[in-house]
Amino acid sequence: MLIVSIAFLVLLAMGMPVAFAIGISGALFFVQHPELPSTIPIQLTISQTQNFALLAVPLFILAGNFMNKSGITEQLLRLATVIAGRLRGGLAQVSLAMAALMGSVSGSCIADAAMQTRMLGSEMLKRGMSPGYAAGVLAFGSLLTPIIPPGIGFILYGSVGQVSIGRLFAAGILPAFMLWAALAVTIAITARRRGLEPERRTPVSLAEAGRAAWGGAWAILFPVILIVGLRIGLFTPSEIGAFAVVYAVTVGLVAYRKLSRASFGEALEGSLVDVGAVMFLIALSGIFGYGIVFERVPEVVSSAILGLTSDWRAVMALIVGMTLLAGCFVDGSVLIIMLTPIFLPLVRELGVDPVHFGLVFIVAATIGNFTPPVGAAMYAVCSILKAPVGAYTRESLPFLLAVTLVTLVLVFVPEVVLLVPDAIFGKD
Repeated sequence: MLIVSIAFLVLLAMGMPVAFAIGISGALFFVQHPELPSTIPIQLTISQTQNFALLAVPLFILAGNFMNKSGITEQLLRLATVIAGRLRGGLAQVSLAMAALMGSVSGSCIADAAMQTRMLGSEMLKRGMSPGYAAGVLAFGSLLTPIIPPGIGFILYGSVGQVSIGRLFAAGILPAFMLWAALAVTIAITARRRGLEPERRTPVSLAEAGRAAWGGAWAILFPVILIVGLRIGLFTPSEIGAFAVVYAVTVGLVAYRKLSRASFGEALEGSLVDVGAVMFLIALSGIFGYGIVFERVPEVVSSAILGLTSDWRAVMALIVGMTLLAGCFVDGSVLIIMLTPIFLPLVRELGVDPVHFGLVFIVAATIGNFTPPVGAAMYAVCSILKAPVGAYTRESLPFLLAVTLVTLVLVFVPEVVLLVPDAIFGKD
């Protein structure tokens, strides 16, 4: 697998799309092993997409696009302004609240970061924020999006690792609020030094709060319905994805009445592109993953790590560090698909709850989207705001420190992660 791994990194460095880099480097494994049937790569590519639980991925992507086209984004922005408008930091605090609310709609940090930058970026610059600072706020704020149900990362991890997706959804709720609080405090501290004022001075009236809450209620109810539906056994993860599509279309047609024939077509077209990219990546990852299993890489990695320490906390911290480093070069979704089969058996052997590990692992993998040299969310916001990557990196260090500290708390205090899923689904 050494040659395969080197080929993968070289292809990435050349700028090749990740899916092709995974597929081509994975095919090299079969060139090294001519005794293996040549039909296996084709069979793996097809069989990788036959996992029934993966039906939830395209369905939730489609639901998210329908929700965005239904007019719910404007309603959530109004609610976010009511929630955080009076906090020091102005639109920076509003963007955090918006990211938390958008978690139930988007499920993708990259999509959320790009959308919020287009909505709020220019206004943040007009209010005196530097491009690097505004980009840092918008990028790291989008970390909340994939952690609040229904995050696509949870579905990928749960499908690959055979872990309860319902418990993973529930596990993200409390950590998301912890990350929100940590980032909000960081913005308040940095905003004071920068002289950034609150977005609004006047108190929120009861009538205004009621209108904003009613407008955003459909998005807020969405993750609640998902978790309750899974808890009472009304839906499987795949079926609840189909329900999410029906829910999103109903909200757009009946509640907000903004889902027109044109926007319906745009949502389908956007979903086709998004689903194609994700599923193509999943399909080709099967070729790469076969070599990992064939060469017993999980056992080798486990032996190497356990040779250093057998304390589960130290092992978790080591995995988080390795994931953060890998995330500087590889997209978070790719890391989840590639590393789950390697790390999950190891932590299970040490008695770590797979839901606890999954939440921590997904947070660590997602952080890589905000760090150089290849962070996808970083490049999305920097390109829209025309912010130099160097300035972004320098001015986003406080946010990186804040989310790292919260991640360490999640590593060493598993009760924080498991509190909500244990309360809803019971202890495993």
